[in-house]
Amino acid sequence: MKERYKFILYHLIPLIGWMGLIYYSSSQTFEEQTVEPMLLDTNLSFVSSYFGWVSFYYGDSLVSLDTRSPAEFVEFFIRKGAHLVTFGILAILSYRVFSYFLKHAVYSSLLALVFVFLYSALDEYRQALNPGRSGMVEDVILNFVGGMLGVILWVKILNVIKKKRKRFPTL
Repeated sequence: MKERYKFILYHLIPLIGWMGLIYYSSSQTFEEQTVEPMLLDTNLSFVSSYFGWVSFYYGDSLVSLDTRSPAEFVEFFIRKGAHLVTFGILAILSYRVFSYFLKHAVYSSLLALVFVFLYSALDEYRQALNPGRSGMVEDVILNFVGGMLGVILWVKILNVIKKKRKRFPTL
């Protein structure tokens, strides 16, 4: 297979596909995405026992069991965890595209993080224009942190692979 087609197939298409999934997901309303109905069927009695002390502001909203039901409280953390994972994966996929052209991991990492920040800001802006959604600066920051974690994880994985290849050249 020609090198250009390999790049498109293994690097560019996964990145564009993931961006499309993020776009689709952020086009849905909160009601279309909520997992609260599933959580209501789950025994969440442990949440109050272990996490009753948790209380903080996220944007203008107080996140605590005093202001949210256990299901709403758990869903908040599921949703924010999804932000971290989603944009961590976006960072890894964009790193792979940039590293195809740039041989220094530092440059690929920085460009991937800039890309994640810009795509996240654009995504949150788009959500702010969408009825039933709200774009938040806090989510852009959270997405960027997810991107940083993704790049760090990916660079560590690449370093482990590189060390193993030196020790075992047949891999």
